[in-house]
Amino acid sequence: MNERSSRPGRIISPDDEQLGELCEKLTALSPSLDKPGAWPQQQLQLCAQYGVFEWFVGREYGGQDWDASAIMRAYLKLSAACLTTTFVITQRTGACQRIALSEDTELKRRLLPDLACGRQFATVGISHLTTSRRHEARPVLRAEEVPTGFMLDGFSPWVTGVTFADVVVVGATLQDHRQLLLALPTTLPGVMSVESADLVGLTASRTGPLRCENVHVPGDFLLAGPVAEVMKTGAGAKTGGVQTSILALGLAASALDYLDAEALKRPELEPPTMALRREWQSLCDELFAHLDGSHDCDYQIMRTRANSHVLRATQAGLAAAKGTGYVAGHSTGRWCREALFFLVWSCPQPVLAANLCELAGISES
Repeated sequence: MNERSSRPGRIISPDDEQLGELCEKLTALSPSLDKPGAWPQQQLQLCAQYGVFEWFVGREYGGQDWDASAIMRAYLKLSAACLTTTFVITQRTGACQRIALSEDTELKRRLLPDLACGRQFATVGISHLTTSRRHEARPVLRAEEVPTGFMLDGFSPWVTGVTFADVVVVGATLQDHRQLLLALPTTLPGVMSVESADLVGLTASRTGPLRCENVHVPGDFLLAGPVAEVMKTGAGAKTGGVQTSILALGLAASALDYLDAEALKRPELEPPTMALRREWQSLCDELFAHLDGSHDCDYQIMRTRANSHVLRATQAGLAAAKGTGYVAGHSTGRWCREALFFLVWSCPQPVLAANLCELAGISES
């Protein structure tokens, strides 16, 4: 155990009481993120104080190096407390993981310690290499190799915390179609963040475009590539994987807790609430059995089921709240909006097709 994670108050296990304490604070703060211009700065500072960012970084760089199962168990609790904050953390973590996979030890020494303790904020701009804008003939973010590094031109369409990032792990495409990943400092000349759009839910994640106008990136910021399909190198490359399903189940848990409380006062709510709770528990059991190595699961089938469940659970919560839930500011309405996010966040085409068929009341052919 490193010295920093042994201090009182720092979470060193998903079973720690301190995690419950943090989640209570995040739950209390979550309504504030619906305000215009909100960003979870206070929430992220709390996470840093509790050592959350250490979970994802190796011990040699000041982290705790949690395994995947422990991280996902913690994500389940965090996303039930505040989905927006947890989503931002996943993007930050994605950047840390890509940096950690680099073979450049010096670059890792420069970046990872500050990310582990929360002094810096990193995020990712890679959706255009996986699920977004891939249909366009010309790559949206283009790279040219030069003797001193790379020139970037274009934009990354979906970057979470775009105006707050110190470093963005971006993917770009060379003229010969090879791809690369760079740890892009946002202070480089020509790097510009564009004000993020208002979203149906999670607007406070401040997700928007990052533009690069003839940006020179020194070669020592190269993380991976140039190779074909750079996102298939290293871990964490699967879209629609376990992490996204876990966050969907975390959000569903919020709605189910609300239904549980209402069912104590209204017996007619008990049968549907119990059915949804059994389904939720079954999905969680399967996911964690997979993470623990005792059960295999298909990522896309699990993502399809998790999407379906979170949509139904949150709408059940809204229905139970009646007209009160439809008033702006009520938690059940916010949960319904947030659940829609899972239809578009890193959603592979087979998952989208299956969800559309369910919504249409037809079976997939």
